[in-house]
Amino acid sequence: MFTRNGPGSMLDETTYPWVRLVVSVLVSTIGGIGMWSISVVLPVIQADFGVSRADVSLAYTAVMLGCVFGGPIMGRLSDRCGVAMPVAAGAAMLATGLLLASQAGQMWQFNLAHALLIGVGTSASFGPVIADISLWFARRRGIAVAICSSGSYLAGTVWPLVLQPLSASIGWRHAYIAIAVFCLASMLPLCLALRRRLPQEERAQLPLVQLSRAGVGSNGRLQLLLMLAGVACCVAMAMPQVHIVAYCVDLGYGPARGAEMLSLMFGFGIISRLGFGLTADRIGPVPTLLVSSSLQAAALLAYLGADGLMSLYVVTALFGLVQGGIVPTYALLVREYYPPGEAGTRVGLVLSSTLAGMAIGGWMSGAIFDATLSYRAAFLNGFAWNLLNITIGLWLLFRLPQRRVARFA
Repeated sequence: MFTRNGPGSMLDETTYPWVRLVVSVLVSTIGGIGMWSISVVLPVIQADFGVSRADVSLAYTAVMLGCVFGGPIMGRLSDRCGVAMPVAAGAAMLATGLLLASQAGQMWQFNLAHALLIGVGTSASFGPVIADISLWFARRRGIAVAICSSGSYLAGTVWPLVLQPLSASIGWRHAYIAIAVFCLASMLPLCLALRRRLPQEERAQLPLVQLSRAGVGSNGRLQLLLMLAGVACCVAMAMPQVHIVAYCVDLGYGPARGAEMLSLMFGFGIISRLGFGLTADRIGPVPTLLVSSSLQAAALLAYLGADGLMSLYVVTALFGLVQGGIVPTYALLVREYYPPGEAGTRVGLVLSSTLAGMAIGGWMSGAIFDATLSYRAAFLNGFAWNLLNITIGLWLLFRLPQRRVARFA
């Protein structure tokens, strides 16, 4: 039925991989609530618990660190047992965490629920799902991974528009309970469509380019470079994503406008992911990484001149439109140079590093705001980390072969 993911592969010419892709996007979108809930309710949580901006930003850091810890574990479980099992376990953990967080009486209890349950549970619907879908496509792998990774952006588009009015009408605690029930009731049935596993001959396939021949040394060196790049790009990315709602509140525009901007950012981010996915299929992942990362750096600087409502909408849309090409390229590079049987673990490690960057950047931006009472220095801090990402991308550009012609034959 299937042939190998090399020249003449018909794997992504069949119907099933595309059906699986749709299911994967739904899983990622629903499970993505764990990443974005804090950004929406951050001002409310700060007032409810009576803590500083940096302290409440630690809740976001907690969920991201939970994702960092859970990503490689869930990825390894996916390599061994298939992706359905970690997704089901993650859904149960996510729902339990939301329920416990809704009952938290102190900030440390709220943070603990986000770190140990919500974060780890959310990780199952991110890295493992992206790694899994990369196994089912050959010639169209770039756009397939981009579509799948858009699930997290779709979550960022949809959930703020749901959670903000819901928490305003019934309170954030009851909103968390309602979302917990919905996540469990919707994600578990979707797992049934992901039970099918790739044939053993596909999972055993070796990468077409050996790293020793590519001039980058050991497998571990490339893995570490991709992880460092992931941290750097997402420390920068976290500034607008985590703090745009609070930034709008500080400027006097209110949380509803901030939630709209967050949704706008991720809506354009979906367009960005799809566009850069097609680009990666044509020019390769590293050039795509450099283009997207450079444009993200420019957009961060544009925020320095935008404090009016309309200009914020424009810059936020621009930021969403340019940032989406970075993270999917890491998964594509893993599939380029590592065997499919290691995809879940290695993609989990790299994407967990991006979440570590989000965790660090989310807290760091809050701490910089507390120290300066302004987000200006936080935007500049993000820009500096973005330059590190660009530097790594340039190194990879000159050291790695960028196009596997055989895959497109």
